[in-house]
Amino acid sequence: MATAFSPSKFAAQPFPLNTTSQNNPLTIPTTASAFLGSTRKPILLSSSSNLNLRRGSLTVVKLITKEEGLELYEDMVLGRAFEDKCAQMYYDSKMFGFVHLYNGQETVSTGFIKLLKQQDSIACTYRDHVQALSKGIPARAILSELLGKATGCCRGQGGSMHIFSREHNMLGGFAFIGEGIPIGTGAAFTSKYKREVLKEADCDHVTLAFFGDGACNNGQFYECLNMAALWKLPIVFVVENNLWAIGMSHLRATSVPPSYKKGPAFGMPGVHVDGMDVLKVREVAKEAIGRARRGEGPTLVECETYRFRGHSLADPDKLRDPAEKAHYAARDPITALKKYLIDNSLASEADLKAI
Repeated sequence: MATAFSPSKFAAQPFPLNTTSQNNPLTIPTTASAFLGSTRKPILLSSSSNLNLRRGSLTVVKLITKEEGLELYEDMVLGRAFEDKCAQMYYDSKMFGFVHLYNGQETVSTGFIKLLKQQDSIACTYRDHVQALSKGIPARAILSELLGKATGCCRGQGGSMHIFSREHNMLGGFAFIGEGIPIGTGAAFTSKYKREVLKEADCDHVTLAFFGDGACNNGQFYECLNMAALWKLPIVFVVENNLWAIGMSHLRATSVPPSYKKGPAFGMPGVHVDGMDVLKVREVAKEAIGRARRGEGPTLVECETYRFRGHSLADPDKLRDPAEKAHYAARDPITALKKYLIDNSLASEADLKAI
């Protein structure tokens, strides 16, 4: 007997996006494909429309100026050098506790954060040193914090996993999985409240919430996506999918591995991008941040990246396939950006060496 819940009534229909950009709507990729970046071509970015993203090959044009390119390169090199110094000090017994390094994932931090205003906020995971550097916290203040010194950005009381700076609107690194997502959502709500209720017309602040692939299986992730879409909050949810949640492969931990597909379920755009290419990340970030700043609501962006070290410096990193690690090491994002800058006559070898 037919009922009100007949399956025929739930045939797939195009999902109307909650956006005010009628001329250039954001297109959600829907074609099925293999998930790992090693077996799939990157998405196509069209800079002439609002995140008009589809599967296919990418034709790279000069997306940045020389000044922008050098800024991106310097930020990524600073992050890598800082993390390598942390590793050296840790193994020399000058740094203690859990220390989680960001090597290999620099494109995500640089590609997003260097587009922000000083008043914009970020919330991160425990792998937070490089995001703090990108947001403008001095390297000396961060390193002092890691060493437990009173001159640290949290007076030595936060340590590696809890970098915070009110001055720089760095809302903190958070040790619990997904803990920064509701904090970031709250910050985005504050921005909207100031603008719409307190009538602060110049308050167009945006929040970025960074978290790993493992957090996409946690309840607060879904709750915050729902709340952000319902209230059209100015936030970008950034999934740093490095394919491993500590020692658990992402493909074994979730029934639907492409995390970006969870965005449209809540009425927001979901976008996948090659997280080993800072220019692709930057183009997606520019559009997502722009949507949020214009009051068009949140975006879920999945950056498929890879960490070059173990989960923490205490991790011997024996679980990951050596061939997999070698594959991503060959795609070092800093080397790729250097090649792009030189090949497109945006910088010389001497310019980059000076950095």
